[in-house]
Amino acid sequence: MEALRENFIFLLPLFLINLALIAVALVDLVKREKVPGGSKWLWGAAIVFIQYLGPLAYLVLGRKED
Repeated sequence: MEALRENFIFLLPLFLINLALIAVALVDLVKREKVPGGSKWLWGAAIVFIQYLGPLAYLVLGRKED
């Protein structure tokens, strides 16, 4: 039981950071009319299903202005 508690304390901040990245990326995606490099559906799937890398890729690559 102690090992579970130690892992939880380590994993909780990582989970919250991931959740925040997903939320910020999805809100930005919904507000934009067009996104470069693909469709909104493709970016949305990447943001939700590819942990950490999906939201970071969108925030770095998908937010570029045309």
